[in-house]
Amino acid sequence: MSSPSSRVVCEVCTESLDGALAARRGGAERVELCAALGVGGLTPSLGTLRLVRERTSLAVVALARPRAGDFLYGANEFDVLRRDVELLGEAGAHGVALGVLTPDGRIDVARTGRLVEAARPMQVVFHRAFDMLSDQFAALDELAALGVSRVLTSGGAPSVVDGLPRLRELVAAARGRLTVMPGGGVRADNVREVLARSGAREVHFSARRTARSQMRYVHEAVSLDDHGDDAEWTVTDEARVRAIVQAARG
Repeated sequence: MSSPSSRVVCEVCTESLDGALAARRGGAERVELCAALGVGGLTPSLGTLRLVRERTSLAVVALARPRAGDFLYGANEFDVLRRDVELLGEAGAHGVALGVLTPDGRIDVARTGRLVEAARPMQVVFHRAFDMLSDQFAALDELAALGVSRVLTSGGAPSVVDGLPRLRELVAAARGRLTVMPGGGVRADNVREVLARSGAREVHFSARRTARSQMRYVHEAVSLDDHGDDAEWTVTDEARVRAIVQAARG
């Protein structure tokens, strides 16, 4: 087994400027910026992206995902996705994370190629749509040929720990053509195992905790949350970021 080292790149998935600042203070060097992590993440606001770029020195990958649900997009949805990619680049993102599939669970090569072109000169990351594929190994070859820089994956499993055997195979199959970055359930108590057993040199995590509203007045009869709870949400936790980063590089 290879050993984790100080060269491990730690990427924090966050929804906000406060979260990006917490990630920076915790020792991460890159963030994936998104909105609505509760549904797997959506395209972030341009205002948030611009402020993260202005107020931190972090590398910023912005998620481009027009809606929750699957990754099979209609013509209008794809037009929105492509325009978002362009706007995220104009707003200063260093990279963009995206994913487009066909109905039979394969990479939509033609559309992905158009998005890679739209993203230039940004790096392109294929996000966890990769875990919904019918053949991840064939997809690696297709994505490498398209010029995709990284894939984010749990190895097609519910969590990275469950997917470790597949992750190690994917890292080997990538042959340095693109980076395989484990993500999905990475914590301080498992990150060293994930890195050592997979052979990966980058890792992705959210390090979140629950925040509660400080409102003194609450209108009990009205909620804007589908689950009826406007009083709590999740935020990036600096201490959890630091614990994972230190464990990864320990």
